[in-house]
Amino acid sequence: MQWRDGKQIEIALEHAFNDILASRMRDVPVVNPALSVRAIGFERFGGDWLGVLITPWFMNLLLLPGPECSWIEFPPGSKIERAFPYGSFEFTLADEARLGVYALSSLFSPMFEFRDQDAAVATAEAVLRHLFELDRPTTTTPPRPSISRRDLLRGSFSDKDHQT
Repeated sequence: MQWRDGKQIEIALEHAFNDILASRMRDVPVVNPALSVRAIGFERFGGDWLGVLITPWFMNLLLLPGPECSWIEFPPGSKIERAFPYGSFEFTLADEARLGVYALSSLFSPMFEFRDQDAAVATAEAVLRHLFELDRPTTTTPPRPSISRRDLLRGSFSDKDHQT
């Protein structure tokens, strides 16, 4: 699928995953009934489209292919890595009939730690902000240890948080 803009992506994701919620995820116990499907912040990143998808059963970083995507030919289940100013994340390729091939990196699953949609949206927005606001240390300073996805979501960003 050829994506034109972030709004088109958000609408397509929300329609597809609302249908999945009503069919495949209906009555599945990992669904948090306080949450709904929402796609957030899809913008161009490295030639592809990046944003967060919230569903009542997961929150994932998603990459959707841009026009010159190099990973779209890989089979579902393949792994790719993408670097951000914050650090590298592993993505798994998936294929959904209405969306085509996309890549996901799990942030939360299941979603029971979120009491409401506002909390989930605030977390998704914070994740997107922090992926691009943090700079890697320069080569003149000792490298900072790798920061886990959990540290990102908990707000553990300073060097003192990672010293042993």
